[in-house]
Amino acid sequence: MQYTGARIVIECLKEQGVDTIFGYPGGTILNIYDELYKNSDSIKHILTAHEQGAAHAADGYARSSGKTGVCFATSGPGATNLVTGIATAYMDSVPMVAITCNVATPLLGRDSFQEVDITGITMSITKHNYIVRKVEDLADIIREAFAIAKSGRPGPVLIDIPKEVTAAVTEYTPMNLFEIDSKVLDKEIKDGKNHSNANRITKVNVASDEEIAAAAKAISEAKCPFLYVGGGAVIAEAEAQVLELAEKCNIPVSVSLMGKTAFDAGHPLCVGMIGMHGTKAANMAANQCDLLIALGARFSDRVISDASKFAKNSKVLHIDIDPAEVNKNIHADYSVIGDLKEVLTRIIPLVAARKADSWNDDVAEWKKHLPPMYTRKLKLHPKTIFETIHQTLGEKAIITTEVGQHQMWAAQFFPFSKPRSFLTSGGLGTMGYGTGAAMGAQVANPDRYVVHIAGDGSFRMNCNELATISYYNLPIVIIVVNNGTLGMVRQWQNLFYGQRFSQTTLDRGPDFVKLAESYGIRGFRAENEDEFKKAFEQAVSLSADGRRTPALIDTMLNIDEMVLPMVPAGKPIDQLLLEAGDN
Repeated sequence: MQYTGARIVIECLKEQGVDTIFGYPGGTILNIYDELYKNSDSIKHILTAHEQGAAHAADGYARSSGKTGVCFATSGPGATNLVTGIATAYMDSVPMVAITCNVATPLLGRDSFQEVDITGITMSITKHNYIVRKVEDLADIIREAFAIAKSGRPGPVLIDIPKEVTAAVTEYTPMNLFEIDSKVLDKEIKDGKNHSNANRITKVNVASDEEIAAAAKAISEAKCPFLYVGGGAVIAEAEAQVLELAEKCNIPVSVSLMGKTAFDAGHPLCVGMIGMHGTKAANMAANQCDLLIALGARFSDRVISDASKFAKNSKVLHIDIDPAEVNKNIHADYSVIGDLKEVLTRIIPLVAARKADSWNDDVAEWKKHLPPMYTRKLKLHPKTIFETIHQTLGEKAIITTEVGQHQMWAAQFFPFSKPRSFLTSGGLGTMGYGTGAAMGAQVANPDRYVVHIAGDGSFRMNCNELATISYYNLPIVIIVVNNGTLGMVRQWQNLFYGQRFSQTTLDRGPDFVKLAESYGIRGFRAENEDEFKKAFEQAVSLSADGRRTPALIDTMLNIDEMVLPMVPAGKPIDQLLLEAGDN
């Protein structure tokens, strides 16, 4: 069959089972959008207000569904507007394929109108990227891109296609997914020079029996074992294996921000989040255990703080799919490289069962400690917001956030129990991430309730996407945690910069309720607990014709409310500030 490059793009996406694309058209990608128009019955396109929103939506679609997200953009500024979203996905290991189109090949390198070297720009923030110079290579490159994005440690891949390649014609042979995976993953990736992060591309290592036995022996011999579970457990869908190991050996479990949904927050063995804003139980246990078992976690600086004082009295067992993470930030006494689900499935039968003992009693005592902030009487407490959401929606809720204080309150106060129900930018810390991610999550999960928690500072960066939410009637409930400031930055200024609040006070518009209403979205304002509960009940209620519709609640919080506990930068993680005066 003789097809144009543009049609090959669409046919290859259909091969991959792609049902939704987020994007924004422009001159160089028009041929592909023309083919998309002809295939609108099989692939849905969500037109976002900005390309960055498209990238974050593809990310949210992927995180919440486990599928590969797809976004489109044109050349030049269209392509560069994807960059923050690509970097966000890369840092958090999210499978995504971004397709951009560039100026015609003869115009490349000539400072042509809307020309940019997007493959050069994204080299360090993609698993792999391509510029397709021959239409004959196009189908294989797209198939390879999807295989790379979802294999091993997932991540984003970018394909840049000059405009004349989308118009050129060549022979196209359809393939099914089994044929594609066999063809791509059973060979070396052919064009090594564009590999920015080759270690993330290779086929998954199969651990030896000796490595598995050594890990099992270390766990069996530990007197005070402790689990540190990261986002890799969610990606590997290893939640059941983590639970089985924890229960068989009575091991206390902590989670990173990215690992929040890997272990039920209500389980008796769960001690909560570890790190800068972690619980006393998690941070104390990490530094007093004799074996710290890291599962799909990368020992980020927000977890370990002072590396020289982290888990200083314990051995470390690190299990991860990416060999580059082992011994990168923390020395591992034992390590197993491989798919976490497969590795734990092999380890668990070899591990000796362990009864709860004095170690569990010690951790239980630490767990009883609640910072005064958790019980402080406020007109509207952050804890009330998340308790209300959970009491109303339970496991039906998918929570998305921006970045800042509201993000940490979500992690501290919402009792996550269902995998892929918490979408947040962990590695890059992207303000402006959450609204796009909420759109992607709602499209991927039309029957779930998506609640987006946004700081007023972050929401200013992406409130243009209210147009998208309204047009497609995405029934997202947006809760603006409005304290009139860049809250987390102000908190640092309060604690460590002598209360010099330089450029963090947001004493300016817009009126978020009126803004929502201008887009045809219901708006509510809540200044106290009763008003919030009433507003949230109305926000999730059905319309007169029985439909769910989007809503926004502007919640008013005190400008100086803080996220506590907190470990000051560079301090050992068991030296927590429990109240503002502790420093």
